[in-house]
Amino acid sequence: MDAGNLSVVSEFVLLGLCHSWTMQVLLLLIFFMLYLIIVFGNIATIILITTDPHLHSPMYFLLANLSFVDMWLCSVTTPKMIIDFVRENKTISFGGCMCQVLFVRFFGGGEMVLLVVMAYDRYVAICKPLHYSTIMNLQKCIGLVATSWTIGFVHAMSQMAVIVQLPFCGPREIDSFFCDIPLVIKLACIDSYNLGILMNADSGVPAMTCFIVLLISYTYILLTVRQSSKAGASRALSTCTAHITVVLLFFGPCIFIYVWPLSITWVDKFLAVFYSVITPLLNPAIY
Repeated sequence: MDAGNLSVVSEFVLLGLCHSWTMQVLLLLIFFMLYLIIVFGNIATIILITTDPHLHSPMYFLLANLSFVDMWLCSVTTPKMIIDFVRENKTISFGGCMCQVLFVRFFGGGEMVLLVVMAYDRYVAICKPLHYSTIMNLQKCIGLVATSWTIGFVHAMSQMAVIVQLPFCGPREIDSFFCDIPLVIKLACIDSYNLGILMNADSGVPAMTCFIVLLISYTYILLTVRQSSKAGASRALSTCTAHITVVLLFFGPCIFIYVWPLSITWVDKFLAVFYSVITPLLNPAIY
């Protein structure tokens, strides 16, 4: 394409979840209520853990951080989606779109690593209980949480360094309710097939690595639990069940979006809603 004929795209159009006005009003009410529950539920979890001395332990410290990450992960996309339900012109600026890409990757990548850290905490608590207080001290917990934030930031910036340099000059409609990397790449004025595979691999490989590590960890924990006393096994199983449920809810949609994409629009939208809205909603209830 002749460079003189290129016109820079300054905004994108989000097609949203549906086109029916009646359905959009219904979804507005549903997601507005869900968002309020997510925010207040996770804030209540953080406040409870902070103020109750009985909950000042590594497990609950990590849970408070998970609630904080979930609250912001949901806030990156959901308020914009709610506002767009009542807007006829559902546009987002180029800068706003890039911010959504950046922060979804930042908080999503951080949460993946944080879930691995929480599995490590349960491994030490159940498999090495006599050394738990020594291994999982406050300094170690802060270091692990800082590591999760750092990895999330590096992951986000590595992908942003590629996305912001792409030329956008043609189609600008994104068939979703927020800017996600696979959808944004398709709008670039280049042959984006190989780049799309590369970026999906950049997201999918860390996700699958974390997921496999988590499966191995919890398998080992459950095998150890079988050898424990009945009372101890019951307590350990109740804790691990909550962790495993959250892991499946978070990684399941991510795997089908970035590792094994189905390329079915309504399925992609459902999975995007699931990991950006439903998982942050269920976490406080599960724990």
